[in-house]
Amino acid sequence: MKTGAQILLECLKREGVDTIFGYPGAKTLLVHDALYDDPDLRHILVRHEQGAAHAADGYARTTGKVGVCLTTSGPGATNLVTGIATAHMDSIPLVALTCQVATTDIGSDAFQEADMIGITRPITKHNYLVTDVKELAGIVHEAFSVARTLRPGPILIDLPSNVLAAKTVPVIPETVARRGYRSRVSVNDKQLKKAAEIINRAKRPLIYAGGGITLAGASAELRALAAKGGIPVTHTLMAIGVMDPASPLSIGMLGMYGAWHANRAVHDCDCLVAIGARFDDRVTGRLDGFAPRADIIHIDIDPSSIRKVTNRALPIVGDAKEAMALLAGLLEVRDRSAWQARIAAWEQEAPLPRPKREHLVPHEIMAALGEACGPTPIVASDVGLSQMWTANYLGFSAPRRFITSGGLGTMGYALPAAMGAVLGNPGETVIAITGDGAFQMNIQELATCAYYNIPVKTIVLNNGKLGMVRQFQNIFLKQRYAATDLGKHVDFCMVARGFGVEALRVSRKEELAPALRRAMAIAGPVVVDVEIDPDCYSFPMVPPGKSSVEMIFAPEDWQG
Repeated sequence: MKTGAQILLECLKREGVDTIFGYPGAKTLLVHDALYDDPDLRHILVRHEQGAAHAADGYARTTGKVGVCLTTSGPGATNLVTGIATAHMDSIPLVALTCQVATTDIGSDAFQEADMIGITRPITKHNYLVTDVKELAGIVHEAFSVARTLRPGPILIDLPSNVLAAKTVPVIPETVARRGYRSRVSVNDKQLKKAAEIINRAKRPLIYAGGGITLAGASAELRALAAKGGIPVTHTLMAIGVMDPASPLSIGMLGMYGAWHANRAVHDCDCLVAIGARFDDRVTGRLDGFAPRADIIHIDIDPSSIRKVTNRALPIVGDAKEAMALLAGLLEVRDRSAWQARIAAWEQEAPLPRPKREHLVPHEIMAALGEACGPTPIVASDVGLSQMWTANYLGFSAPRRFITSGGLGTMGYALPAAMGAVLGNPGETVIAITGDGAFQMNIQELATCAYYNIPVKTIVLNNGKLGMVRQFQNIFLKQRYAATDLGKHVDFCMVARGFGVEALRVSRKEELAPALRRAMAIAGPVVVDVEIDPDCYSFPMVPPGKSSVEMIFAPEDWQG
């Protein structure tokens, strides 16, 4: 006979879980008490439940495993919502365990009762309320299966306290199968042949690579497909690293803050092969101006994503890894050097800006960081200008090395996600890059880093402003800077030291490289506070409502 809490831990270990990010409360007591006696499961006590969700997310993104977080009922559970929604938008496999009031009290407005099934239904792939301890093992194994198969996503399991206390002889299912749920789909051969015919006759084909390629572990298949057909590849924010940026076929990131030549290539291509991407508005800009001359092929494992935004695409439902391997076998070798040369010429006409200023500018910071931390760090980036600067100026030659909140755009993501990345990838160099606004949203996780000696190196790009919003105000609202001035009154170095974390400040260019080298040499966590100019922005950019080739390269380019 085992309690529900003991059965839960046994099931987690059977699923390969080694780390749980959590925060205790009255309803988690039995689970945490069982963890006390379990040497095989590491529990990381975060300082806020949102940090637990983001840490589990960072663990999952960088390892490919399912991340796990655990909280108590009521506010402990609701504090996970932003992290669950972040994982949902980016298709990250995560299992959130929320403890709940007893089943006999559900619906009575009991102390710290919250309807987590109703709250999280729109932001989970599936969720469960366990009402019988005999069903617990089957639900846990089914949850992990659903989380990691097809299009991955977060699952929530709500665990009433009396179910955790109840005892039974556990029956661990050998296999799990949810009615109506298929764990894999087969690629349609006829559709693939049609796609190959379109690509083979195209003179200017282009691959639009999305985050689904990373999730499928299909970077090698993408590179082989591109090489076979001589097809240039542009990628989304979520697909950074699927192509080696040194490859002549890699043309960088497209979209709102992408490269001009990438957006121009999309506009002028005659065949666009979208793989594991969802035609996000930040990528397409005004939809009727996106790839207007192209036959579009859309490969995605989620049928609901195909023709959700555009009806023009030839649909192919299937796993990106399998689909690309099969498609490569159908492609004919083509010399598309003229098309590649045209794209290279556009890049020469309008390269990513690398201005020379007296103050530190983003490309200099990223270059110095690349030199200090070596060729293959894992980088967790926050949202805002720091995200775009990292994406455009810090090269990544492999997938799962750059992680960020893409679809939801969650500030405060970088630091806790980097913690999860460190714990999932021991021995790796892990950097969190954040702005001063985003940093303050989960700054309390510095205490977690200090307590467990988690060696996250946090780079704070400190301009005293909410930089990306300020950029919009500068361009579109005649420099009316409403509610975007954070000030410089917070001493991040003093705050970091108060949490028990080493801290360095960089005010001048000559201080940057030595500070970064010193930070990397310190064994534990470090914060590097880098002062930057408040009027340093991310260009080029596509103004909202414009097509992807109507980019502006400086504030003065905007005519309204």
